[in-house]
Amino acid sequence: MYSWFRNTVEKQAFGVCSDLADFLNMRASSVRLFFIYSSFLTLGSPLLVYLIMIFVFRLKNLVNSKRTSVFDF
Repeated sequence: MYSWFRNTVEKQAFGVCSDLADFLNMRASSVRLFFIYSSFLTLGSPLLVYLIMIFVFRLKNLVNSKRTSVFDF
């Protein structure tokens, strides 16, 4: 129950931090803190990386999704 709730809440911000944390076998909160601290230290440069990662992860999910019909979107 707790892991389902945690995964549901973590997917709210496009799921980038939670997907990256799953890939790196880390906690999602550590990845989020890294993005927050690095954004303050570098005056927002990681925000561009975050936006690129949103595009890449959405594209990955689109490619990996299975369609049942040609007309499914």
